[in-house]
Amino acid sequence: MAITVNLYYTGKEGSARRFAEEMEASGTAQAIREEDGNLRYDYFVPMNDPETVLLIDSWRDQAAIDAHHASPMMKTLAAMREKYDLHMHVERFVSAEVPESEQKFIRK
Repeated sequence: MAITVNLYYTGKEGSARRFAEEMEASGTAQAIREEDGNLRYDYFVPMNDPETVLLIDSWRDQAAIDAHHASPMMKTLAAMREKYDLHMHVERFVSAEVPESEQKFIRK
């Protein structure tokens, strides 16, 4: 069971994209990817909203998320969110196996 958190960062005048670019360029995103229990940490830009960046952040379990939230990395993230004046919307999902009846719709 994995836990995936979709974080939508919204700013003004390209600030959300600049935030994601700095996260990548500074090595902060890669450091999070290397944390124990991180399964995915990737940024995307929605086609219909250039002022929002979507982060898909997936973890092995709640304990891994809790360890990440307790790490010094969170102070870095909070400072960068403030720097770019970002607002957030969050969705949270728990993974499930794709049912056999839906497998036929997946092109591999």
